[in-house]
Amino acid sequence: MRAFFAASVRACAQLQLATDVGTVADACAWLDDPAHRVDVLLADLGLPDGSGLDVIRHARLRHAECESLVISMFGDEDNVLASIEAGALGYIHKDAAPDDIAHTILEMKAGASPISPMIARRVLSKYFDLRSQSAAERAPYVKVARSSTGDDKGALSSREQRVLELIARGFSYAEIARLQSVSVHTVQSHIKSMYLKLSVHSKNEAVFEATRMGLLPQLPLHPAE
Repeated sequence: MRAFFAASVRACAQLQLATDVGTVADACAWLDDPAHRVDVLLADLGLPDGSGLDVIRHARLRHAECESLVISMFGDEDNVLASIEAGALGYIHKDAAPDDIAHTILEMKAGASPISPMIARRVLSKYFDLRSQSAAERAPYVKVARSSTGDDKGALSSREQRVLELIARGFSYAEIARLQSVSVHTVQSHIKSMYLKLSVHSKNEAVFEATRMGLLPQLPLHPAE
């Protein structure tokens, strides 16, 4: 599987394979070398000497610009959520891995958050179950999205809300801009404002926090649905 991913990256003219290793120790040692730089990390969770989550966290500390994509056999909700919390921008089950992983990497760098439909449905189902079970506990979080004076100045605008929903459905910045008939720069401005209001720093954190706050409706997982 590792050889397949490495070969896919090598075959793409738009990508360059920095290295491929098989253990947490080797990955962390490579990341610690100041001469090395990396923009994307492909990580499996089940490594011989530990979890790929440790590599993701280490990469975030050493290479702030690095975006992580998990490709693993572990498709349960807890592992997916743990990967997102560790900083992964996408999660693909090995049984559903795309034939061209290089294309998936390029999509992620363009703003998408790749995730297998099967896993996405299970994770969103768990989110909504948690929301229905603890609605009373989450009520204070809804107020966080409003200003301290109690008015709506701190709440998400209708355009920010729509952008948030499209991000949750996996659309890229360019696709959101086309659907909203605005520029990519305008979309990025809405996202920055949304991050500030939700007190988050990434798309995955925004979706996670907004779901917990009850700001996201149950959305179809595919643009065509």
